[in-house]
Amino acid sequence: MSIRIVLATHNAHKVEEFQKILGAQLPELEVVAYDGPEPVEDGVSFADNALLKARAAAAHTGLPALADDSGVCVDVLGGAPGIFSARWAGHGRGAAANLELLLDQLADIRDPHRTAWYACTIALVVPEPHSEHIAAGEWRGRLLDAPRGAHGFGYDPIFVPDGSDRSAAELTNAEKNADSHRSRAFRELIPQLRMSVIPN
Repeated sequence: MSIRIVLATHNAHKVEEFQKILGAQLPELEVVAYDGPEPVEDGVSFADNALLKARAAAAHTGLPALADDSGVCVDVLGGAPGIFSARWAGHGRGAAANLELLLDQLADIRDPHRTAWYACTIALVVPEPHSEHIAAGEWRGRLLDAPRGAHGFGYDPIFVPDGSDRSAAELTNAEKNADSHRSRAFRELIPQLRMSVIPN
């Protein structure tokens, strides 16, 4: 029998990605999409926003809830877009507009100054007995000057992880899930999931 855990997102890509990462180590967990209202993400850090979303999903569904807040952080921009990655070009503009704006802002910046990292913070909120946990992961690399690849989403087409010559959008799902910022955060969170969500 599977144990349901709600992921506080309406993004089907993330639900699928979380299920693949979790399923490899905790096959008894079934990640389900959140169908409730989205809280205002007014936190000032990835951890703040992840907790806001996980608390809302746990309260709405009564299930243990996961939420992540993630984004791309560019060294030459002082860590921006950071927590504003999903709305860098403005609310409702979408991923393509965000990517285009970032490329435009970096148009005059050449290697080796295009270094960046993906950051991810995952929050776990368990309603009964109540507990909250945070895990974080980073995936360092550099940014291309034009998109490459058809996989992934967000800024993946311009992000090349350290040690690779392919963008994150050119990696297979298995390759990405083995090494991404999200998988690194999950590795930190797995022991807590086993203790807090899976019955002994």
